[in-house]
Amino acid sequence: MAKEPTVPKDIAALSFEDALKELEAIVQQLERGQVKLDEAISAYERGALLKRHCEQKLAEAKMKVEKIVFSADGSVSSQPADLG
Repeated sequence: MAKEPTVPKDIAALSFEDALKELEAIVQQLERGQVKLDEAISAYERGALLKRHCEQKLAEAKMKVEKIVFSADGSVSSQPADLG
């Protein structure tokens, strides 16, 4: 099984919004098809890393607003966290 590459520090430092904005710009650039093949490959690779970073940020946010609840019968569910 191939190991997923780690997110570079410059991407890891981006906020969700900044990473998403850059990802959208890359998608638009690739859709226009006006870049050389090598540039397109590099852009695609960076886009994949930006996508992974955005997914991680969303997962972190979701964990902050949900908590796991164990009921008396042993079933597991989640509910909004009490952040107040």
